[in-house]
Amino acid sequence: MSSVDTPMFQQYLALKAQQPGCLLFFRMGDFYELFFEDAVTASRELELTLTTRNKGDPDAIPMAGVPHHAAAGYLERLTAAGYRVAIADQIEDPALAKGLVARAIVRVVTPGVVNDASTLDARRPNYVVGLAAGPEALGLAYVDVSTGELCATTVRTLDELVAEVHRVEPVEALLSPELRGEARLTAAFKRHRTLVSEAPDAAWTVTGAQEEVQHVFGRDVSLDAADPALLAVAAVLAYGRAMSGSELRNIHELRRYAAQRFMVVDDATTRHLEIFRTQIEGRRKGSLIGLLDRCATAMGSRRLREWLRFPLLDPDAIRGRSAAVEAWVDEPACRDDVRTLLREVADVERIGARVAQGTAHARDLAGLRRSLIAAVQLRERLSGHPSLSGRLAADLCEDVRADLERWLADDPPATLTDGGVLRRDANAELDELITISVEGVGIIARVEEREREATGISSLKIRRNKVFGYFIEITRAHMHRVPDRYLRKQTLSNAERYITIELKELEEKVLGADERRKQLEYALFVELRDRVAQASRRLSALASSLAELDGLVALAEVAVRQRWVRPQLDDSERLAITAGRHPVVEAMLTEERFVPNDVTLDADGRQLIVLTGPNMAGKSTVMRQTGLIVLLAQIGSFVPADAAQIGVCDRIFTRVGAADDLSSGQSTFMVEMAETATILRHATRRSLVLLDEIGRGTSTYDGLSIAWAVGEDLAARVGCRGIFATHYHELCELEDAVAGVVNQSVAVSEWEDRIVFLRQLKDGGASRSYGIQCAQLAGMPPHVVTRARALLTHFEKHAPRNAQAQLSLFGAVPAQPSAEPEAAAPDPMRGAVAALNPDALSPREALDALYRLRALL
Repeated sequence: MSSVDTPMFQQYLALKAQQPGCLLFFRMGDFYELFFEDAVTASRELELTLTTRNKGDPDAIPMAGVPHHAAAGYLERLTAAGYRVAIADQIEDPALAKGLVARAIVRVVTPGVVNDASTLDARRPNYVVGLAAGPEALGLAYVDVSTGELCATTVRTLDELVAEVHRVEPVEALLSPELRGEARLTAAFKRHRTLVSEAPDAAWTVTGAQEEVQHVFGRDVSLDAADPALLAVAAVLAYGRAMSGSELRNIHELRRYAAQRFMVVDDATTRHLEIFRTQIEGRRKGSLIGLLDRCATAMGSRRLREWLRFPLLDPDAIRGRSAAVEAWVDEPACRDDVRTLLREVADVERIGARVAQGTAHARDLAGLRRSLIAAVQLRERLSGHPSLSGRLAADLCEDVRADLERWLADDPPATLTDGGVLRRDANAELDELITISVEGVGIIARVEEREREATGISSLKIRRNKVFGYFIEITRAHMHRVPDRYLRKQTLSNAERYITIELKELEEKVLGADERRKQLEYALFVELRDRVAQASRRLSALASSLAELDGLVALAEVAVRQRWVRPQLDDSERLAITAGRHPVVEAMLTEERFVPNDVTLDADGRQLIVLTGPNMAGKSTVMRQTGLIVLLAQIGSFVPADAAQIGVCDRIFTRVGAADDLSSGQSTFMVEMAETATILRHATRRSLVLLDEIGRGTSTYDGLSIAWAVGEDLAARVGCRGIFATHYHELCELEDAVAGVVNQSVAVSEWEDRIVFLRQLKDGGASRSYGIQCAQLAGMPPHVVTRARALLTHFEKHAPRNAQAQLSLFGAVPAQPSAEPEAAAPDPMRGAVAALNPDALSPREALDALYRLRALL
């Protein structure tokens, strides 16, 4: 019989068929084994030794395994690599099994459905997103099974849907049939390394979706049957239940949100402003959140991240949050004490989720107990500070804390099967079993001593063997002293063996006490966990209030340390920043002072700044800091400036820096043009647009033409506030050509063919680019710098007219170029003008021709 035909492999294949898209961890004793292609994949991804089952078999089966106690680490690596793993556990005791041990898939671990604390990043959410198409709208829902957060929205266009996907950054996605294969969604998932999975088919039908939502909530959640968000919600719930093997009892409500109530910060802007990670190395350190996140709890870190993902548009809501931050700024002593107490708070959100799902262990509950004690201390510290205490929930779940304090051991072990989980004196029966199992030998010895005294037989002994268990042994010389309560069990040549009812009862207790202790302790722990689970909704509310408190305190701490100020927020279209600074660059500077700059924009007059100046002078820094100051202001934070008036922006658009997108075959120029096109399509009068070096990836005239047209369109048609940094000095003429455009430049100081960057903005355009000086500062070899200066002098005096007249970059520059070829050549200006047909030129072609003529002139 082939190995595959054995009962064990038939069981394996049957379980594998239940989850065909998953790697199967098949429990065999102390290991999880993988077979066939799963073993090959796991051995490659986890660097495991690949062996075979039944090595002598001509059809030997590939096999690899991991210890069950170390499975969490291997699962983390597999899910991070984008795999789903089905866990097949033994569901009966192998010692009691008759034949093959019964096994079943108890859960499926996917990147988006994880509740193991060691697998998750504590500071960021772990979302599964569902996307559904309706006749006139599109629905989006996302869930974090590890916290119970469930949100949904409805949008009108695919562009809006893609923007929300970028906002959420899901690790796993579920799509209704109509959206599968949509190119823009596929690109978004690729950007965020999102695994695309499939929800149960029934979730994509209205009837099935309604049943799913009713099953989880047991009530109506106000989702209209025509709203595609209903399907998206049902999909993530059905998928979460199917993968986790639980009923998701930690999900208590659906939060509906309207995307138009929040500023849109698209993926390009998020990357360019380095909000969550640096653009080059992808690191958290050096990003905005790396600076802001001084939270004491994981919950606070996630809440702060949410605020950055959802900047507010309502000035009243913004002012309310910034007022809360200011209250903490004004109370340094209280702020320090609260930060100290918050460090005692565990991740109540995720612990509460594991409690509700029945997977929490004793240390989870110990962390919860510690957090609830800290919550009470927080309330006591905040008493007398009404402006601060309002952020803490009124219900601190003190009954839960009291229950945990009564039952749970001070320092419980990591596992539930080794004892020591519950406190002594919590349960009399458990205490007796613990005493017996721990002190069984001593108890028998004490009984033996008592019986010697009662009978007067000094040689009386209590012994034990496998046949009779415990018994009393008395030599024949003392037979006449044996009491009637002794029952003869065995006769030997020189002694008799007896038992008593008390001794047999004690034997049963001692020999079975340890196992009964473990069983009873586990049962009592489960009862305790179930009682805590009944308070799941209340714990969730408390966790939310602690997260918000932590986030506000963190923003206040940063504001004080970095000398930030509270901005003024209003409905105007004005942006006035006095002595603004880049928050991250300033914090990282150690050897020089950051040079602040004023920036003023007003959609009614000073709409677009054309910013010129040499490379490395600080143009990009000024633009980035402007965008970051607006973003910080609209999450309710203080900002790095001496003063700031922020008229609320609906979107921040950036086109700063460029890089080839090799994975999709797009060049720097194509990436730049695609992002610029997105800006022109979606920018409104209330948007803030920050553009850097538009058009540099193509020929000079093409690039200049595009840059001019973009700047002109932003100022004349869109009317938004913006900064346009450029090396095309010709764009300075926009100031005279288009209303609302002003010129500014970054000042430099020249000294002996060198320049010093002053980092200071001044009115008016730059007169030159200082490219050679920048190259010299960057370490360009001196002979190359000298050659470049000579070429620049020649080109400025003698613009080349054709390929034959151009100088070789590797030849010597003539001291005095001959004028004879130029005199013999026909006038190029006349020829160029004569070749034009004005009636056949488009506006763009006419502008190109104008620039060519200007260059000739």
